[in-house]
Amino acid sequence: MRKVIALALALLAATTLTAFAQSYPSRTITIIVPDPAGGPTDTIARILAERMQAALGQSVIIENIGGAGGSIGVGRVAHATPDGYTLSIGHWSTHVVNGAIYALPYDLLRDFEPIAQLPANPMLVVSRNTLPAKNLTELVAWIKANPSATIGTAGVGSGSHVSGVYFENLTGTHLQFVPYRGTDPALLDLMAGRIDMMFDQVSEATQRVRDNQIRAFAVTAKTRLKSLPDIPTVDEAGLPGLYINIWYGLWAPKGTPPAIIAKLDKAAVAAMADPVVQKRFNELGLDMPPRDQQTPQALGALQKAEIEKWWPIIKAAGIKAE
Repeated sequence: MRKVIALALALLAATTLTAFAQSYPSRTITIIVPDPAGGPTDTIARILAERMQAALGQSVIIENIGGAGGSIGVGRVAHATPDGYTLSIGHWSTHVVNGAIYALPYDLLRDFEPIAQLPANPMLVVSRNTLPAKNLTELVAWIKANPSATIGTAGVGSGSHVSGVYFENLTGTHLQFVPYRGTDPALLDLMAGRIDMMFDQVSEATQRVRDNQIRAFAVTAKTRLKSLPDIPTVDEAGLPGLYINIWYGLWAPKGTPPAIIAKLDKAAVAAMADPVVQKRFNELGLDMPPRDQQTPQALGALQKAEIEKWWPIIKAAGIKAE
């Protein structure tokens, strides 16, 4: 009798989930951006949400919940009801780096369901215009000859900070790190010549490079950018392997039904295939992942591989959240 009851309950649960997934979505979906409004993550989320709601037939709204390097917003999703109505857009810092520098109240791999891999935002190696080096090889030589050389970051544990540490490891250099409260004040000091160099996301630095306010030496990707075709890759510039991509992804809370994950992935893929969306992403200097990499499985595999690569580097450098 117990087996019969257990089987009946299991069938009822499966039927309920199936019916729930078939009717999904029936109300507004919220994508939580773990960063302030106006930044790269917020911009990507809003472009994506506008097109996804057309595919889903429901409104998709953005809620910005910043703080603690993005861990507050991501934590909100980790503890949300797994019904597909509260999602997390995140990136390399929030879903990889934070696990090495914060004591998180959630597990980055076990507490989320990957939905779709989104475009990536590589870094540019940039400097003040008055720095004498004219290419990446000369920049490395100049830093070695100037032990007081400074590098700005968007804060301790930020992508620009970790990128600088990785640069030191690969080049055998030593830099004086200058942390700021965000990218904008660091860029302002770079343009004013108060710091020597920094790593910055393409979407943030491109216009300043075009306007000759800062100098770009290389892009930390394997191919050149459509938005800045004259800037060499790190391989071409003489520092092979300095690959740093601030990739983005979409996640749901653990336990979200697979059928709902599939609907959300389909909507995200449709959004990324839209010519208007692609044009806007290209203007930001973002790299679109190939179609076969826009899946939940590909995002999960990428996140796991990146954790295995970056956590030892971050921990060896002793980077801790302030």
